[in-house]
Amino acid sequence: MALGFEEQSFVRAMLRRLLDERSGKAFERFFQDLMCARYPGFIDVRTHGKLGDMGADGLLDGKLYACYAPEVPDATAVRTKFKKDLAKATAKRGDHFDTFVFVHNDLRGVHPEISILLGQASRDHPTLLFENRGPRYLHRELCRLEREEIEDLLGCEIPVSERVYRIGLDDLEPLLAHLVAQRRAARFPAPAREVPPDKLAYNELSAEDRDEIVFAMRYTPQVEEYYQGRTDITERDEVAQGFSAYYQQVKAAYQEPGEVLWKLQEYVAGNARGSRDHERAVMVVLAYFFETCDIFDEPPLGWRAPAEHGAA
Repeated sequence: MALGFEEQSFVRAMLRRLLDERSGKAFERFFQDLMCARYPGFIDVRTHGKLGDMGADGLLDGKLYACYAPEVPDATAVRTKFKKDLAKATAKRGDHFDTFVFVHNDLRGVHPEISILLGQASRDHPTLLFENRGPRYLHRELCRLEREEIEDLLGCEIPVSERVYRIGLDDLEPLLAHLVAQRRAARFPAPAREVPPDKLAYNELSAEDRDEIVFAMRYTPQVEEYYQGRTDITERDEVAQGFSAYYQQVKAAYQEPGEVLWKLQEYVAGNARGSRDHERAVMVVLAYFFETCDIFDEPPLGWRAPAEHGAA
């Protein structure tokens, strides 16, 4: 049975958490277990004594998969391992594959140096194809499995999506209280404004992330209601200033828009990530500050989204 939108969003959140925790051999084992569940013909290659893995972590239909998941991203170390695995694979498994697949766990996206490396490898080996697969690919493959298999791989149950649900102030108040603790004094807080047209497309968020934000916007009036009822009338502006400052820090550190959104979700939730209802409330808070233009960039005057994005 196919997963619904809310369930796929939950799987994506849990996968991100898992990838953040697993590196090296742990990531390699997770990838092999996923591919074995997804493709009966997948051959998971385990290291064996002096033979090692002969440059491969898996084989399927002419594709050789090699995993790269250092605990701390290091372009130099990955470049060295990539060249070593490619050399071993072509020398010892040359007849077994025609496509070399680079698999990584980096939520920020593949490092620019690795992109250059893949291009160079393609020129050096004109008879081979090269592919790059990361967290988005893993999410798609996960969501194509049966629910029980996904839960087994993630180590948790997928909450059954309710067809109708409501998010109330009781759900939002703990998150907003957490933001109060994170707020920074603002000498000149910016006034709240309506979200400009095309802002979602301008920030290059994925279709799934855009859908989640748009869906959450129907509940943002409750956040405004919360702030309207506060005794401290400067609270909203101070929280917004802190949120905006943190967004600038995250934006400078991460290139992938989806990872920026994930870090902002962590900022809202603190250490209290949990149920799907809680995740929905987190997205409502994010959608509110998105609408007020305190997080994510506004498109320049006159900018229009490409036709495939549409307005947002």
